[in-house]
Amino acid sequence: MPLPTTISRLCAAATLAALPVVATPALAQSTTNGVAAPAQAQLSNDPRMDWWRDARFGMFIHWGLYAVPAGEWGDGTGHAEWIRTTAQIPLDTYDQFRGQFNPVKFDADEWAAMAADAGMKYIVITTKHHDGFALYDSAVSDFDVMSTPFKRDIMAELAEATRAQGLEMCWYHSIMDWHHPDYLPRRGWEKADRPDGDADMDRYVQYLFNQVTELLTNYGDIGVMWFDGEWEATWNSTYGEALYKLCRSLQPDVIVNNRVDKGRGGMAGMSDEGYFGDFGTPEQTIPATGIPGVDWETCMTMNGHWGYNAADKDFKSTTDLIQKLGDIASKGGNFLLNIGPKADGTFPQESIDRLREIGDWMDVNGEAIYGTSASPFDTLPWGRCTMKHHGDRHLDMTTLYLHVFDWPTSGVLRLDGLGNEVLSAKLLGDADRSVGVEQHNGTAFLQVGTGAPDPHSSVIELSMQGRPIVYRAPSVNAPATRLYDPIEVSITSGSKHLEARYTLDGSEPTASSTLARGPLTISDSCTLIAQTFRDGKPVSATTRVTFEKVSPQPATVTRGAHDGLRCAVFEGEWDALPDFTGLTATESFASDTVALPDTYTKERVAHRYTGRIRIDHTGMYAFALTSDDGSALAINGTTVVDNDGLHGSKTITGVAALEAGWHTITVDWFNKTGGAELALRMGPVGSEAEIVDPGRFSHE
Repeated sequence: MPLPTTISRLCAAATLAALPVVATPALAQSTTNGVAAPAQAQLSNDPRMDWWRDARFGMFIHWGLYAVPAGEWGDGTGHAEWIRTTAQIPLDTYDQFRGQFNPVKFDADEWAAMAADAGMKYIVITTKHHDGFALYDSAVSDFDVMSTPFKRDIMAELAEATRAQGLEMCWYHSIMDWHHPDYLPRRGWEKADRPDGDADMDRYVQYLFNQVTELLTNYGDIGVMWFDGEWEATWNSTYGEALYKLCRSLQPDVIVNNRVDKGRGGMAGMSDEGYFGDFGTPEQTIPATGIPGVDWETCMTMNGHWGYNAADKDFKSTTDLIQKLGDIASKGGNFLLNIGPKADGTFPQESIDRLREIGDWMDVNGEAIYGTSASPFDTLPWGRCTMKHHGDRHLDMTTLYLHVFDWPTSGVLRLDGLGNEVLSAKLLGDADRSVGVEQHNGTAFLQVGTGAPDPHSSVIELSMQGRPIVYRAPSVNAPATRLYDPIEVSITSGSKHLEARYTLDGSEPTASSTLARGPLTISDSCTLIAQTFRDGKPVSATTRVTFEKVSPQPATVTRGAHDGLRCAVFEGEWDALPDFTGLTATESFASDTVALPDTYTKERVAHRYTGRIRIDHTGMYAFALTSDDGSALAINGTTVVDNDGLHGSKTITGVAALEAGWHTITVDWFNKTGGAELALRMGPVGSEAEIVDPGRFSHE
């Protein structure tokens, strides 16, 4: 990885650079108020994490009153667990679902058995979602399952059944609460129905802590406290630290996710260093290259909704889910796969079918998932790899599990970059099918035969002595892949025992190609191809980077009559940048910078900054746009940075070749709820980007 201080920003920067990712040392653990805060850039040695890391696979369950309307309200059929707010249902109307919630077909033993049979090792269920309804008997609230016709403590029954299957019971509990009179903020549409004049957030936090205390006191040992809904501006790190400490004081071995605190970088799920929480929570996404040295868990739906939606039949295939499980495990993460039960207490048949089919695969291949660590290989063209190291003073062995998604039609599977001698190879689940191995110059050729043994993912087990020796493709580090002035580029082999050789004419490197000894200068368009060599023989895949010499955009405007940019403010609720055409601004003012004050707390708002920017010297410039939520930068009408979407603080960088003079500039930004941040930095490519000097802006 590159070296930014936050994982969320790091991932964004790596994506934009379009260059190979370079690993860096883990960040050090930080301290908050004298108490060690788990630094999410570093794996903990805490033994309470051991079972969770070994498990790799868990079941998420989103269930509550929202299962009653089953995603339908009025003419809309796209709702689910957010229906109270997405359909703008008044509180008194929503409360009536309590009288209809009577899941007489709920069978805790059946649910737990389906999770166990699918190969899952833990269950995380919504004790309370954002609507505030509790699925257990809460002494501090009557908005719970005991106020429904069902009148049974669902959590007590499920905890007993889960443990009977040998699984860990875990709770999801929402910080956000649309029902409690003291929770803030209110959404604009509900203020008439639910005024906030007497609301007291501190009083609500005490209520939240009381419910968490119930959950960690009355139901035995809990594996994970999985919090959510922390993004609104009323929740802060002081609350988050206190809630984390409360959980650990009640159950010292409980694991707490990072959404207990602030700092999470949107759906990417990772937090800045120093925030409380034991693991990151990517949502509906799998990190492209994994996050080395970090505990993380991808949570994902089977279809398009978390809660039950009767109209949503767009379920992921069993093949897709099994390959996602292999992908996540190969990157050192856990997979938390969601079920949205019906109001009657049964799982959708599509979910039942997929759980059974995943379980059949896990019965054969589970050892390639449980207790494994991340792949030693950066990428594999045909699938993924998980690994187990068996090391002590008597035995030092490694097992590689090759998850083959695309079976070779030739019957020969090629594994590049392996420096160890393979001692044995076999196909999991088919001891009669032999796997022959030939090795030459860091490449293993596995004679696997034609025809994939498994329609979803076939797993080949390789055994070798010692830890894996992997010959990686060289890393190419460059400030940009588009250039106007010459740029310096460096190539590293990844090991002092290997050498990297390269070409600039598009040909494949050979033992006589130029040896990478130090920085080289790129001054024109070319394709750089680099490869790692040992003893004069290529032992890795190649790295290819295409550089493009570009002409600068001409300066076509003059200085505006006024200093600064014109900022127009709009009110509304969006999940992405709005189309500003036709929108009416609620206010407009001159701004000498593209930034927000630290005290900015407005929600459901958008800004559009327009004007001109002065470029002093013709050249290539990098623009870094940081925002929470989405933003975009355009110069001369062309998008330079696209940082759109709902997310926490994230920085995206783009480059543009610009002629000296004045250019038109537009910066768009919106905030839905929670934290608000915006900042624009710039600088010549290869130098550090800085906040744009106000003197560079003007407008008419």
